[in-house]
Amino acid sequence: MGIFDNIGVSNTSGNVTITFNKMPESMADFMALPETDLSDPFKTAALTIMAFCYYPSNKDFALEMLSYLRGPRPLSEYDKQFIRDRFMDKDYVPRSYFNGTSPANDYKPSVPYRITLFENPYSYTDQGYAKIYVNSSGADSPRYVQLRLAKDGKWYLWEQFILSDIRQPESSNPWA
Repeated sequence: MGIFDNIGVSNTSGNVTITFNKMPESMADFMALPETDLSDPFKTAALTIMAFCYYPSNKDFALEMLSYLRGPRPLSEYDKQFIRDRFMDKDYVPRSYFNGTSPANDYKPSVPYRITLFENPYSYTDQGYAKIYVNSSGADSPRYVQLRLAKDGKWYLWEQFILSDIRQPESSNPWA
């Protein structure tokens, strides 16, 4: 048992797996998640992926969660436009980071929802920043979320590189 097991986080072999038993339906549900204490970069990175999963169906909720995760640096209009552009016909990208997804199952995660993240030798090269890596079941190389440690001791979303294109789900790919 890892030290985080009671809050849905486990750490084995250098990987950290965060488990969500259900997805939040409101900002109150989101804030009730223990991971929203943002006490380590893995939690913030996993919540970032979760927030992006909502964008196709509930943009306002997704942006509200992302604004919380960014802390003292609110989303700019440029940020919102960038997100909007990344979701053109590709609503499946954030789901591809959940364990058990694949192009064959249209990137549909199973319950409980699990995201396995990891660090590498380049994760903490800049003081006060962390790059947390995650594999997409539709990409050949890992992507990362960059977090910044604020003076309040919380890890906030600084940048993300997880919305890049991946393999299409087989159901929407005529060549699959």
